[in-house]
Amino acid sequence: MQTRKKYIFLTFLASWLLLFFFGGDQLRHFAFFSGRKTEARRNWPRWTDRSLLKSFADSEELQSDGDPSLPSPRERRAARLSVYKNSRCRMETCFDFSRCEKHGFKVFTYPRERDQPLSESYGKILASIERSRYYTPNPEEACLFILSIDTLDRDHLSGQYVRNVNEKIRAFPLWNGGRNHLIFNLYSGTWPNYTEDLGFDIGQAILAKASFYTESFRPGFDISIPLFPKDHPQRGGEKGWLYQDSVPPKKKYLLVFKGKRYLTGIGSSTRNALHHIHNGKDIISLTTCKHGKDWEKHKDTRCDKDNVDYEKFNYQELLHNSTFCIVPRGRRLGSFRFLEALQAACIPVLLSDGWELPFAEAIDWGKAAVVGNERLLLQIPSAVRCIHPERVLAFQQQTQFLWDAYFSSVDKIVHTTLEIIKDRLLPHRSRSRFLWNTLPGGLLALPEFSTHLGDFPFYYLQHGSSPSEKFTAFIRAVSPGGSLSQPILRLIQAVSGSQYCAQILVLWSCEKPPPPSGKWPQTTVPLTIIQGRGKLSDRFFPYAAIQTDAVLSLDEHTSLSTSEVDFAFTVWRSFPERIVGFPTQSHFWDPEQKRWGYTSKWTNELSIVLTAAAFYHRYYHTLFTEYLPAGLRELVDGLAACEDILMNVLVAAVTKLPPIKVTQRKQHKESVSQQVKGTTGAAGGRRFSQHQDCLNQLADWFGYMPLVSSQLRLDPILFKDQVSVLRKKYPRLEKP
Repeated sequence: MQTRKKYIFLTFLASWLLLFFFGGDQLRHFAFFSGRKTEARRNWPRWTDRSLLKSFADSEELQSDGDPSLPSPRERRAARLSVYKNSRCRMETCFDFSRCEKHGFKVFTYPRERDQPLSESYGKILASIERSRYYTPNPEEACLFILSIDTLDRDHLSGQYVRNVNEKIRAFPLWNGGRNHLIFNLYSGTWPNYTEDLGFDIGQAILAKASFYTESFRPGFDISIPLFPKDHPQRGGEKGWLYQDSVPPKKKYLLVFKGKRYLTGIGSSTRNALHHIHNGKDIISLTTCKHGKDWEKHKDTRCDKDNVDYEKFNYQELLHNSTFCIVPRGRRLGSFRFLEALQAACIPVLLSDGWELPFAEAIDWGKAAVVGNERLLLQIPSAVRCIHPERVLAFQQQTQFLWDAYFSSVDKIVHTTLEIIKDRLLPHRSRSRFLWNTLPGGLLALPEFSTHLGDFPFYYLQHGSSPSEKFTAFIRAVSPGGSLSQPILRLIQAVSGSQYCAQILVLWSCEKPPPPSGKWPQTTVPLTIIQGRGKLSDRFFPYAAIQTDAVLSLDEHTSLSTSEVDFAFTVWRSFPERIVGFPTQSHFWDPEQKRWGYTSKWTNELSIVLTAAAFYHRYYHTLFTEYLPAGLRELVDGLAACEDILMNVLVAAVTKLPPIKVTQRKQHKESVSQQVKGTTGAAGGRRFSQHQDCLNQLADWFGYMPLVSSQLRLDPILFKDQVSVLRKKYPRLEKP
């Protein structure tokens, strides 16, 4: 028995010795055998056999947690709390809603002092507010206040850093601890840690900031804005590189990056690792160390080769010819290349952990960008290769929509910021994320009109509905005598005979009162007289009496038949977002005068349909009155026939589409020509001069020319075909 136990013990001991001898290298890593405490689990594995791992990077690089000089999470939280003393602010606790009840959402900018420094970018922000529909010069009417002190650059090493901000803002009687104030900031902190420190206490103010850390961001209160360069256009902005609803050609490169590589400090670890994914074929990753004053002191073994390869490629060509663009963090979380990639329809691949994306409260970035993880850089190429081509196209088209709707100019960035705040004041009347992320965008889908998708002219297809089957005829009467002329009587009879007419409204813009009801013709539809204020812009006011989706805008001297009205309305129901009508004009660029020209000649091209005889959606009345600032409406009231041009410019700016011309009788065409010929003298020249002045002032206000030219005219089926009249639906259109 003793011998048997002895053999069992020796066998057990020999087995452990063999296991320790052949597997000891692995066993030494267990704390049980080493006698050490168990180490905390690391984010990256500690590879023990390098022969089993393809050498993309050194194991030391993978195992390091980053630059040891970077602040720890505890240090970042402490820095945040020192700046955001009101870190728990919400709209309900740090915003006075009562200031917005009487006068609505009005914004006041503090008066500027003469010797106060102001950067070009902050000057554009203030100008955007002061030329907007939200601005008020009276602080008593204001709901929101904007400082005149430039707070964009809070890097105390910068030449644009404004000192003693705390003392200055406390001296303002309206400051009130920052309550109902909005502060803009693009750069915070300084070398080496680039913390969130702004150098002053923001109190209870809303912070609109670029490169926002999610740790510092106060949801539902602060707003993350994009980092934009100082030469970013004030208004208008350049168009995206991908045309609307077009399919881009297959790009040469799949994934590209070209930019600085930081050798030390915050942001260096991510950019230093980008060379691992470069394959020189469809993935191009180029970095350069040649920036900063002392880059040669810190350069590594890769710098010389990287600098040479960096010069072989043009940055703009890479943007044009790549499907995806890497957007890594820099010293701060945001980067200029984010907006550059959006404009170029190069899908951004974001490598900036902890970045609160711009306007993420409203924008669904999952439809336009790929959000990566800095730690998982090596997985990015395989991840983007797995995205289906149809989804890639949807991403590209969404980048163009977002660029044009919210980021192409300082005006749009500022107005988006203000509209998000405005939506918070009345949550029950705020825009849905669908409106923010679908053409034409949140800035052009006003909740003052409706929050129901079916009420707008843009979403019938998505909503599976159609516009109403009736229209409201809206006739503007300006006869100086105050009596009813024969043309308006014939017009009322023709329009009321349409099977689609629901009612007729007459805007009486004469000095004398309108005739009594007995003088007006008897019609089969209701006829209502509205007393105007004598302004040209009155015809586009959102009158409560207009209940139908379609509005037929008419002048009292317009000559139309019932058949023309019926056919035009049928066409409009297929294109409810556009202006559909009869008399047309066109615009052109005059290279000699270097300004826009205006012509009424009968040509194959058109870009304006006169609202003297045109169908459009009633929403454009609300957009005309609520969206456009008062200065533009005053311009319309001061220039003859400028309201026609402004309405066409507005609709084209919203839809990016031209108006539609429908066929008209020869008699009506000749009458319009005679009216034009009748104004060829001094009065006609003055009128056309006013048209051109109006057109150029509108182009200046929008920052570009929104009008779109077209050569399309829609006629009824069998129009002027040599077939029986009985086979034609609108035979009277061919009669003189």
